[in-house]
Amino acid sequence: MTSDSPARTAVDAAIAATGLTVETRELPKLERTVARALSPGQDHVDEATFRAALCAIRRKPWGSRLMDLTRRKGQVWVTRADTEAAAATVDDPQPDDDRLLRALAPVIHARLRATAATPDAVLETIRADLFDGTGRVLSPAGTEDLSRAIAVAFDLAPEGGFVESVRRTADVRKQEQDSIEQAARTRRREEVRRLREWEASLVPFAEVPRLLHCSQNEALRWIAENRLPVARRVPQKNGTERWEFDPRELIALRTQLPHWRGDGQAPGAPLVPDAGTRKVGNAVIARVAALDRYAAHFKTARALKRRITLVTGPTNSGKSHTALDALARAESGMALAPLRLLAHEFREALTARGVPTSLATGEERIDIPGSRHLAATVEMCPLHNPVDVAVIDEAQMLTDPDRGAAWTAAIMGAPARHLFVLGAPDCIPMVRRIAELCGDPLDEVHLERKGPLVTAPDPVRLQDLRPHDALIAFSRREVLDLRAALLARGRRVAVVYGALSPEVRRAEAQRFNSGAADILIATDAIGMGLNLTIRRVIFTALRKFDGTQTRDLNAQEVKQIGGRAGRYGKHEQGIVAVLAGAGSSSFVRTMLAAPPAELTDLRPQVQPDADIIQAVAAEIGSESLFGVLARIRRAVLRRDDPNYRLANMEQAFAIATALEGVTGLSLAQRWVYAMCPVDDRDNGIQRLVHWAADHAAGRPVVPPGPGRLPPADRAERVELERAEKRHKRLVAWRWLSLRFPDTYLAREDAEDATARLNDWIEDVLRQQSSRARENPRAARARS
Repeated sequence: MTSDSPARTAVDAAIAATGLTVETRELPKLERTVARALSPGQDHVDEATFRAALCAIRRKPWGSRLMDLTRRKGQVWVTRADTEAAAATVDDPQPDDDRLLRALAPVIHARLRATAATPDAVLETIRADLFDGTGRVLSPAGTEDLSRAIAVAFDLAPEGGFVESVRRTADVRKQEQDSIEQAARTRRREEVRRLREWEASLVPFAEVPRLLHCSQNEALRWIAENRLPVARRVPQKNGTERWEFDPRELIALRTQLPHWRGDGQAPGAPLVPDAGTRKVGNAVIARVAALDRYAAHFKTARALKRRITLVTGPTNSGKSHTALDALARAESGMALAPLRLLAHEFREALTARGVPTSLATGEERIDIPGSRHLAATVEMCPLHNPVDVAVIDEAQMLTDPDRGAAWTAAIMGAPARHLFVLGAPDCIPMVRRIAELCGDPLDEVHLERKGPLVTAPDPVRLQDLRPHDALIAFSRREVLDLRAALLARGRRVAVVYGALSPEVRRAEAQRFNSGAADILIATDAIGMGLNLTIRRVIFTALRKFDGTQTRDLNAQEVKQIGGRAGRYGKHEQGIVAVLAGAGSSSFVRTMLAAPPAELTDLRPQVQPDADIIQAVAAEIGSESLFGVLARIRRAVLRRDDPNYRLANMEQAFAIATALEGVTGLSLAQRWVYAMCPVDDRDNGIQRLVHWAADHAAGRPVVPPGPGRLPPADRAERVELERAEKRHKRLVAWRWLSLRFPDTYLAREDAEDATARLNDWIEDVLRQQSSRARENPRAARARS
């Protein structure tokens, strides 16, 4: 605006008339705001219009000022959305801090009332949201301050019974938490001391002949025959190993020497020390855990005359259809899937074939009376009820560092006379090895893709996307950024990523398949399951962070994800492409043509179960899960074990470590908590400790609520993320409620809260897509 423009003239006159102070930096924005209020030829505004214009340009700074004021008061539970809503109600152009805080109070009270039905539930929801979002735990003073605000919101006395009860509980919980942390440190130190004392007692190989009264050559021969247990093998810088031995184990074996020197016992047969000797050595622990003889652990499966059929082929080759037909014809059977969503799909497929089928996943059960078929997630494989046919899908997961051990246990332990194992060709060597370890005959069937899969010659621009295209990103943030960009262009979009519940993922897939959404944006979560009518898969990146490092996609990932293109019966061929600027099409072409990767280690991953944990605990004389897992990690499987390797147990170990200070739980109960599916990026382990402390103290653990859910058509990304985190809390709670029903009460409330969150998240994704189609300019402004 120029100095003699009508708007500037109107602003100068209004400032003079009202006496209000206006900063120089505010003038350009104020003039533009006043200009929009002027009629043609007019150069004057009334006082009310001017004051409203001045308030409009100052509301954002007021919101920031309120955030600063509340943080100084320790009110970390006040959100930016709260302060912005409060600033929008202020009609005084020059409010002081008290005026701003008075505007904030009713906004806070309304938000608190909408968060949950009861004051207690509001308090727990807000504390959980803070913990998930920032890892922040409210201090007793902060909790008391929040409780007062909640009391006022619910028309309770600000210093009455609710606030006093919260104050007392906060003090007790703080003392309890301090006690847990102190006890955990003490117990961990004790277990580490025990382990170090044992390690300090070990002797080098040079001491073995003296302790056994034998020659050096005899000792070497008996070690080679697996008669003398090497307690610890310490790698040296020159590539060799230093062998260390437990002298108590060696002394206990002296009575065996005459037999070893000439009784004809089969070489290599492990010998157990005398029963009267205290057996705390690593070799003894390994024998107790029996992970080096893991296949024998599954007694029901080993008692059956099993036959394994391995069905391999690329995506869209009909592997599941082949196996499900055999399963449907069987009198009894089970179908094991990698995801809860796919377990539901297996159940629906069997039901459609007229086969009543029950369901078992980590967090839910559906029991069909009289059913002799079960659909389940792999971790829920029943090991003691023989069936005629079992199907295990996605066997390439055997190499997954986090869940591979579950596939090992399922393939080795599924009590089925005929076991169908389905997977990509990459899994063939590992399944062959497992069949060999089990002594089961193996048939192999290889299927070819039903329609051609080709690589697009050129990268695809965002503006050139067409219906039935799927964009593949590798993080939730990238998926939502792409979604915002496409909504701003007026495209109808569906999304699939890991943080969404199976119900919402399925609903989004249905929107895409039905044509209600043109474009699908997904993470590699679509690599397993979900029947999608994709014509063209477009990678938005050719590198991903795998939890450890950022690396190029490997051939199996490109094939698994790219193979989703060209659904048989829907599209003549599948096309795999790269988004412009993301990389070269030749990389995708090379990966699709690559042979199955050669596995450098064919030893299947294994991990202990509850029985093994109890056996090791009894052997070392400890009820500490931390101590048991520490010994298992160090002792149970040698690094050079020819048959098996210990799975990654870092999260279980982290949970065990955190639970060490919680008294009142048995070892078996601690192991259940250690297996609970939580995400430590959202402070899931600390939350487990809080729940376990309540459990140990005999207090019920109430289910998390859905929290405040704003209207779906006005939800922002931060609110969507908060709802997803609440859903994850409910998943963990429901998982535990099936195992500890007397402590995790009100399961129906948890089911209702889960359904509300699923419906709301689905609504947000659907309505925002529809709104963008109707008003792309508004969508562009929101993004």
